[in-house]
Amino acid sequence: MSANGRRGAASSGLPPRGGIGLKPEHFRDVLAAPPRIGFFEIHAENYMVAGGPFHHYLERIRRDHPLSIHGVGLSIGGEGPLDEDHLDRLAALLERHPPQSFSEHLAWSSHGGVFLNDLLPLPYDARTLGRVCDHVDRVQERLGRRMLLENPATYVELAASTLTESEFIGEVVRRTGCGLLLDVSNAHVACVNHGRDPRAYLRSLPLAAVGEIHLAGFAADVDAAGDPLLIDSHGAPVAQAVWELYAFALSLTGPQPTLIERDNDVPALHVLAAEAHRADAIIARCAGAGEARVTDEVSA
Repeated sequence: MSANGRRGAASSGLPPRGGIGLKPEHFRDVLAAPPRIGFFEIHAENYMVAGGPFHHYLERIRRDHPLSIHGVGLSIGGEGPLDEDHLDRLAALLERHPPQSFSEHLAWSSHGGVFLNDLLPLPYDARTLGRVCDHVDRVQERLGRRMLLENPATYVELAASTLTESEFIGEVVRRTGCGLLLDVSNAHVACVNHGRDPRAYLRSLPLAAVGEIHLAGFAADVDAAGDPLLIDSHGAPVAQAVWELYAFALSLTGPQPTLIERDNDVPALHVLAAEAHRADAIIARCAGAGEARVTDEVSA
């Protein structure tokens, strides 16, 4: 199968269903009335402590639900070496709560010992490619598992780039054997911001490596020139345009584990579960439907 070939099943170990992020405000609700969802996902850095209520509830909840762990602090694209202390803490977390999937971002967030509370873009050139591959190799070696790398939401593009984003991601996947966390919302945000066709972008990615999909809400603004500017806010329901792009993505990849991301203005548990159920319905239709039919049904 070619790198862009259609897949029939996820490679992450998660079920090809809708999942949601596990939030502290929902811990007790999940235990009292477990939602009918495919899996939960946590941010690794929220659990890098020895004890406390987060570990107490996670230990109970993961007995009955598959788990995905998503990192935000490895700074895979950073110029310096990986923070080995952070990597050790991550390895300890994955040993304590073994997940079905682990993922991180194609971005950088630290420099010279200073941590920046953001996921920042990097130039897509040969030097950066070599460094990112070295970092991914080190993470996979230390953790003893394949990781998924997430495509970013970007607001600027760097003049130093000599590769397209999809070419860069494809080379990282080819050289390291890592998987791809396909963030459909990030694809929509970045393509609107840069005036590109999101469907063409999706087609150009190494889709055979997809092991999970993310969907999230965004905020709409305009830039200094008055052009549309979308912000990956994770603070709103998934937009209709993203649902439609998601259906298109599934027509290329086949059914995939799909996370509903909501990190700001977090609603009640049943609201997030309803979005996961919407993803389930699209996954089920996509399993036996063509692209046009699936897209029409999502738009209905």
